Amino acid sequence: MGAGGRMSVPPSPKKSEADVLKRVPHSKPPFTVGQIKKAIPPHCFQRSVLHSFSYVVYDLTIASIFYFIATNYFHLLPTYLTYVAWPLYWAAQGCVLTGVWVIAHECGHHAFSDYQWLDDTVGLILHSSLLVPYFSWKYSHRRHHSNTGSLERDEVFVPKKKSSLSWFSKCLNNPLGRVLTLTVTLTLGWPLYLAFNVSGRPYDRFACHFDPHAPIYSDRERLQILVSDVGILAVIYGLVCIALAKGVVWVLAIYGGPLLVVNAFLVLITFLQHTHPSLPHYDSSEWDWLRGALATVDRDYGFLNKVFHNITDTHVAHHLFSTMPHYHAMEATKAIKPILGSYYQFDGTPFIQAMWREAKECIYVEADEDSQSQGVFWYKNKL
Repeated sequence: MGAGGRMSVPPSPKKSEADVLKRVPHSKPPFTVGQIKKAIPPHCFQRSVLHSFSYVVYDLTIASIFYFIATNYFHLLPTYLTYVAWPLYWAAQGCVLTGVWVIAHECGHHAFSDYQWLDDTVGLILHSSLLVPYFSWKYSHRRHHSNTGSLERDEVFVPKKKSSLSWFSKCLNNPLGRVLTLTVTLTLGWPLYLAFNVSGRPYDRFACHFDPHAPIYSDRERLQILVSDVGILAVIYGLVCIALAKGVVWVLAIYGGPLLVVNAFLVLITFLQHTHPSLPHYDSSEWDWLRGALATVDRDYGFLNKVFHNITDTHVAHHLFSTMPHYHAMEATKAIKPILGSYYQFDGTPFIQAMWREAKECIYVEADEDSQSQGVFWYKNKL
C-alpha cells in the first residue's frame, strides 16, 4: 500500500562538482508548457481518491506503530538507552509526519482528488494536526508557484541583493556564523515565516499568516484564513487537555520532538529546492512564468525521497504541473527530461553537504557586470 503504480526514475549520470554548479540557461526556452505537457503520459494527470488515501493510511499506520512502541516499551528500557531511543523516535516519527505534511500540501494544490471540498477537508485536518494554517499557507504557497524566481513577487526564500544585506551579514559569513544561521533557520524558520513573514516577500505593512486582513490575502480569502486559525486553536486546545492529563513532558516527547523534525525538514526541503549556485532569479524586466518555474532543482535525499513522497526529487515537474498527484511525478519527471534538456537541474549532492555549501555560496544575488541581461541575478558570496 502507498507505493503502487509508481515508476522509478533511472538515476541521473553522476555529475562532477563543476557540472553541478554550472549555470542553467536563463534565456527563453525553445519549448512551451504545452510541449512539455504533451510529453507526459495522460494518466499522470489523473487523481484517484483511493490511491491518494492509501498514502494517508500508510503514513498514519507507520506513525501509529512508532507511537505504540514509544509509549509501551521505552519506559522498560534502561535509563541510558532511553537517551538513544527518544531521539531515534523523534527523527523517525518526524520523517513520517513530514510525509503527512506533503500529502496535505498536495491537497492545497488540488492534487489529492477531483473534489475540491475533499482536498480542503483532508488538507485542513492533516495540516492543522501539524500546527499549519491550511488555507493561509495554501494561498501564500499558490502565489509562490505563480511567481517563482521573481525577485519582486515570489513569496518565500526571496534572496536579497547585495545592497540589501543586513549589517551583520559579514559577521555571520564564517563557519560558526553559518552553524548559528542554519540552527535558527531549521528550528525557528517555519514559525517565524508564518507569524512574521521572515524570509518572505516584503509587503508595505505587517504580514502574518494568522491574520485574515494580512496583505498576503484577498478579500474573498479572509474567511478561510479564520477557518485555518480555528483549526490551529482546536489542535492547541487538544494538546493542552492532553498535557493536563499526561503532563507537558509527555506531550513534548511524543508530539513536540517529531514536530521540530517536521518543521526542520520542510524548511530545508524548500530552501534546497530554490537555493543553488546554478539557478537564476529575475526582476520584472526578465521574469516570465516558465523560466521562473524552471528555476528550481531536484535533490536526492536517499531513502527519504520515498518517505517524503518524492517531493524532493520531482520538484521541477511539480512546479510545472502542481495539480499532478505525487505518485505520478516520477514517471512525469522521466518523460520531461529529454524536453527540458539543460534547463532541467538535478543535484545528487547529499543533502547535509548541500545545505552547508548553499549556506556558504548563496548569500545574495547580483547581476553579472558584463552581462547584457541586467535583469538576471545569480547567487554570489563575496562580501
